[in-house]
Amino acid sequence: MYYPRRRTEPMVYETPGFVSFFRTATPIKEIADLHVGSRPGSRKTSDRIEDLRAIPWVFSWSLARIMLPGWFGFGTAVDAFLAHRGTPGMELLREMYRDWSFFRTLLSNMDMVLFKSDIHIASRYAELVSDSHLREDVFGRIGREMQRAIEHLLVITGQKELLESNPSLARSFRNRVPYIDPLNHLQVEALRRYRSGSIDDRIKHAILLTINGIAAGLRNSG
Repeated sequence: MYYPRRRTEPMVYETPGFVSFFRTATPIKEIADLHVGSRPGSRKTSDRIEDLRAIPWVFSWSLARIMLPGWFGFGTAVDAFLAHRGTPGMELLREMYRDWSFFRTLLSNMDMVLFKSDIHIASRYAELVSDSHLREDVFGRIGREMQRAIEHLLVITGQKELLESNPSLARSFRNRVPYIDPLNHLQVEALRRYRSGSIDDRIKHAILLTINGIAAGLRNSG
């Protein structure tokens, strides 16, 4: 899928409706309602992002297969760097990847979370957002920034595809995908029914089971 290049605007705090998108397109509300985890999802009774604890913030994006905290902004940052430095800028980034272990580890982690992300499955979660304009705006930005991040990551690392440098991890995750993906689709439907007012305990149980199953399959869900 091709996403035209454009400058990414600040999103989390500056986009009207972002909190609504986040709380609808991820299972964050259910993580809190069903008491998943040892502590409350937020530090205080509030819907504000800044009051949310770090683990549920990462966990909810992971369950929706977006993994946003692990890569968002990287593509735009590289665009800005290259606009300032030009071609020598990319050579510098490649040199940093080759010679600086911190930068190499940073990009290695990003490589892994982008490989585990799935924009198509994420679009199923985005469909839970009833406001079509909000959905298209926020999810469109996410998709474009993901494409930018992948393109720059591959150029800097010299890979032809994600996780090319770690074939054993890529193979391990591909073997788990046939089990994880159906759980994501089941979770979307369970969330839809739960939010429509279903009081069937089986729906709650299904959400809990899919949360556990997806987390176990991803192995780095917060």
